[in-house]
This record gives sequence, C-alpha cells and structure tokens, in this order.
Amino acid sequence: MNDPARILVVDDTPANVKLLSDLLTYKGYEVVTAASGTEALEKVETGQLDLVLLDILMPGMNGYEVCRTIRKNPATEILPVVLVTSLDPAEERMNGLQAGADDFLSKPVDEQELLVRVRSLLRIKELYDTVQVQSAQLAECNKTLEQRVHDQVDQLERLGRLKRFFSPQLAELIISGGADDPLKAHRREVTVVFLDLRGFTAFTEVSEPEEVISVLNEYHVEMSKLILEYEGTLEHFAGDGMMIIFNDPVLLPNPTERAVRMASAMRKRIIEVKDKWQKSGHSLDCGFGIAHGYATIGAIGFEGRKDYCVIGSVANMAARLCAEAKGGQVLINQKTLSKVEEIVETESLDQLSLKGFSKPVAAFNIIKVKD
Repeated sequence: MNDPARILVVDDTPANVKLLSDLLTYKGYEVVTAASGTEALEKVETGQLDLVLLDILMPGMNGYEVCRTIRKNPATEILPVVLVTSLDPAEERMNGLQAGADDFLSKPVDEQELLVRVRSLLRIKELYDTVQVQSAQLAECNKTLEQRVHDQVDQLERLGRLKRFFSPQLAELIISGGADDPLKAHRREVTVVFLDLRGFTAFTEVSEPEEVISVLNEYHVEMSKLILEYEGTLEHFAGDGMMIIFNDPVLLPNPTERAVRMASAMRKRIIEVKDKWQKSGHSLDCGFGIAHGYATIGAIGFEGRKDYCVIGSVANMAARLCAEAKGGQVLINQKTLSKVEEIVETESLDQLSLKGFSKPVAAFNIIKVKD
C-alpha cells in the first residue's frame, strides 16, 4: 500500500490551520503545519512534501515570497503550491502566477473545491515523481550501456588482434574465457607445418607487382580455408611462406594427423590452382615441412606491437624440412612419422644435413594419406 500524501498547511491563524488539517487528515492525508513563512521554508527544507497550501497574508514573509523561494530551489521547483487568499481573486491570481503558484483557493475555503484541487495536483506530482524515477533509471541504464559498449569495443579490438592468428571461432572462445590466454608464455607439445612456394623468387623478378599480389592473394585465400577447416593456428605468414601449428592454444585430438591431412589437402588444392598459374606463364609449386615436438609459445614484441610466436627446435625442424622439399613434397621427420605411420604412405629420403642441427636427419616424403 502506498504511503499517504504529505501536505504542508501554512497559515498564521490557528483556526484556519485546524480547519484545513482536520479536513485533510479525515480524507487520509498526512498533514504538516507551519504558522509563518520562515517556518514553512524550514518544513519544506527538511520534509518530503507532496503539496503546500499557503496563505498569502502573513506577517514577516508573505505567501508570494515563500512561493518564490520554493521555486528557486531545484529540489522543490516542481513542488505543487496552492495559494489561499481572502483578497480579490483576479488580482491575486496574476501575482500568484508571477510568484510560481500552481493553483488558488479563496477564503472561506470550499471543502469540495479544496479536495478536487488537491487530488488534481497530487496526481500531477505523482506523475512527475514517476518520470523522475524513470529518468534516473534510464540514466543508470545509459551509464551501464556505455560501459557495456566500451567493454564490447575493447573485446572487438582484442578479438580483431586474435583473429590475426586464430580462427574466428577460436578467437571468440578465447575472448569469452573458454580458453587460456594464448599470449601468455607457456610450453606445449605441438605439430608445426611450414609451407612456401617453389619458383616464387623467379616469378617476382619477371612479374609486375600487381600480378604478384594477385597470385599471393589467391594462394593465401585457398590455404587459409584449409587452415580453418583443420583447426590449425596461423603463427605467421611472410610473402609466400606460412607457419601453422596444431595443439595450441586449444588442445586438439590427434594434432599431428590433422597437420598431415591439412598439408595433403593443401597439396591437392595447389595442383588445381597451379594449372591456372601455368596458363598465365607462372611456374609455381609448393613444398611442405612438418615436425612434432615441444615448444615455448607466447607473445613477443614491444608495447603496441606483439606477435604470437613459437620458439623451439620443432619450429626450426619444420622450416628446414620445408626448405628441402621440392614442389609437391611433404617432408616429415622420424618423430612425426611415428605419430601418423598408420595413415600415411611414405618414401624414405637420404639423411638430410639441416642448418642448425648437428646430426643428419632422417626425412620422409608423404606419398599418400589414407582416408
């Protein structure tokens, strides 16, 4: 049940105060009284009032002065004020409007007229209070919305940075907290795939830059589709070279098998686009190197520019094997072969002396990947 409206009755004549107080109290209103303008302003200042019935002719501060003071205070500028007068209504109405009064009653006060005017002004006050509450709620909602927008902008910026390295689905998983922060340094067992184009240097020497960019765009578009399909993570690309890792930042079942199947699918796709390149006079092919092992992974760089990076011999091994691969070859080392030997057909190559490795490395070319 709502609390009763609180009405201040101001009059220097006790009989008038009692008459109005008794009538309003009988109708269920809570009544506060004051015998002067100064006392009235004190009650307005300290009490949560809903309406003021204010006599005009009072010693000291009259009703007009009280009304103007109430209107000057932002906290009470909307508080309904009804002036009560025994003077000429027409003349007092103009003075009262100038002072900021909302309505007028003539003495002697008619009971029905009083109650009608009080109910009308209280209804307006209630509507105003409702608007104020809703306005405050809206302001709070706007504040919350602004914070949410700010947070979402930050999230989108972070998502954009992560999408440079990870699939959109994986980037969103990281942002939502479904995966660990991939840029924090950590150690993990991964499979690394390197690939780059054969004949690319010669191609760039005789081709216009626009033609080179067109070929690179087609190459990256086709390869990126397969990276996403097999859930690899693009560690970096530079020109025609790409490095993809599996099993980070999210653990994957059979990461080495995924890597090998992706490389096989890439090799098949290169065969298709290679025919188009050859018709344009470009002799290009692609070589692959795959290695499996432990690496340290995280962000390196400086403030404003950091990159996701894989550090360790496994990355070097994949890069060196890729450098040795001829067009169409997918070279793997012995450790990688042990992870996928049941699904691949390979041919053994001679021991390879790879830069950065003190001993020759046994290498194998994947001929076919079983379905």
